[in-house]
Amino acid sequence: MIEPIRVQSTFRTKRLILRPTRKSDLGLIGLYAGDIRVSGHTRSIPHPLPPGAAEAFIEQTQNLARTEDVWVLDGSDFGLDEVLGVIGLKRLDRRQGELGYWLAPAYWGVGLAREAVGTLIGANPQASTTLFAEVFQENARSAKLLTDMGFSYLGEAESYCVARQTTVASWTYLRKMT
Repeated sequence: MIEPIRVQSTFRTKRLILRPTRKSDLGLIGLYAGDIRVSGHTRSIPHPLPPGAAEAFIEQTQNLARTEDVWVLDGSDFGLDEVLGVIGLKRLDRRQGELGYWLAPAYWGVGLAREAVGTLIGANPQASTTLFAEVFQENARSAKLLTDMGFSYLGEAESYCVARQTTVASWTYLRKMT
């Protein structure tokens, strides 16, 4: 069975527009994702960011056969940058999903990630029954954000961090959707 084309919705929050990526996002995505303070907290973003990586990321997010929907946290309507970070929902089996996000360091600690996560949980655009999320154990702010958003601690694990080229201790969380 051929899966239908996935049209991504756009969501508006108090200070953000969560929208699909655009080619014009290339510069800021490359700038922020290339910062070790961002890439070092993710499993998959290399450091230094190789030439063409940001372009490939944007192309992947726009591919109709994608397994992950990605939204840009756009603050341009609210006097902020056009790209503040990204948030994604990866489709897993049995109507489950995995939430992941990163935020530009200049915007850490002001509640924008909380706004974006809360909006996607509320909208549940993939009609998931369960969401998973993972954070590196040294990232206490993200762990707190997840528990504040109704995620329950599931257990400890280790994940390979491409940017650091090492295995990093992580915590896994689960949220049942209603």
